[in-house]
Amino acid sequence: MHASETIDLLSAVRGSVDNRAYLFDDLRVTADLDLERLLGWRGASAHVQVMNNLGGSPNNSIGTLQGVDNIEVTSHRFRLYEAWVEHPLGARTSVRAGLYDLNSEFYVNGAAGLLIGPAFGVGSELSATGVNGPSIFPSTSLTVRVEHRVGKAGYVRAALLNATAGCPGEPAGVAFHLRNGVIGIGEVGLEPDGAKLAFGYWRYSKRQEDFTETDAEGNPLLRRSHGAYVVAELRLTGGEDRRTLTLFGRAGISEGKTTPYQGGWQAGVLIERLLPGRPDSALSIGVNQAVTTRGYRSVLAGEGLPAARAESALEVTYSDRIARWLTVQPDLQLVFDRGGVRKAPTTMVAALRTRIAF
Repeated sequence: MHASETIDLLSAVRGSVDNRAYLFDDLRVTADLDLERLLGWRGASAHVQVMNNLGGSPNNSIGTLQGVDNIEVTSHRFRLYEAWVEHPLGARTSVRAGLYDLNSEFYVNGAAGLLIGPAFGVGSELSATGVNGPSIFPSTSLTVRVEHRVGKAGYVRAALLNATAGCPGEPAGVAFHLRNGVIGIGEVGLEPDGAKLAFGYWRYSKRQEDFTETDAEGNPLLRRSHGAYVVAELRLTGGEDRRTLTLFGRAGISEGKTTPYQGGWQAGVLIERLLPGRPDSALSIGVNQAVTTRGYRSVLAGEGLPAARAESALEVTYSDRIARWLTVQPDLQLVFDRGGVRKAPTTMVAALRTRIAF
């Protein structure tokens, strides 16, 4: 069992009408259980995580498409975030079932994990889908996931997730119904030491409302929401106790009808053990771009705003542990064509992340 608390202080210091400072708090308590030792269930394990989130909503006034902080939430609640059981099916296959974060195993770039921009989590073309988002932070859903390991470094992974996210602690609680269908996602990949290459595909079973188009009676047209992605990373130098440089990149695309996003890409570099004598020092630089749909650009045009093809961002962050239990991380982001509006003022967002772990 372990606990961690992440506290962010963030402000748009340029290019926004709102330059107030905002504070966020993300508290998590996690327990991993060996069910063979506890219950005699051979090879089985369980994972439970509870979470509490507090803080403001700066992006409501900053107005970026993809957000500026990956712990910003719209509702402040204590939640049972994850609760699943894993059971082995032979030596190479396992199944998980329960409340499950899709992004814990799918669409993941480990080398991008230091960056706080939400775009470096799940791609926006997937995270914006569904009636209330897929099973990702801050709301998960009931899931069944199967994984099969291939050779020394390969894997095939697939999951079915309830398309209605909701967990204990939220007003509606866990959704046991399937009124909105399910999300199916699959990923195949290779993870040799110091590298990763993976391809994924996702699809909703039930049609979603079109973002802009309607029928003759004004009802939104219904579309099949689906997409694909590729994830890659490569360690160029270092390893173990040496300075390590890792490149990462990924791209995703969707049908471009049910959200503002046609697709997007993210790329960057992570340098670990950056400073001599500072084994936990790390620097990461990332760039991302959210490519908008024709429908979204037509909405902007209808409001008299010049539409850009995409919103782009650059992030630079440095992290270091200054005590056994305390890590500090200053962060700077630049957002270009904010909100998908061409030549919108470039927005600079500064943040300080503090992590406490026990």
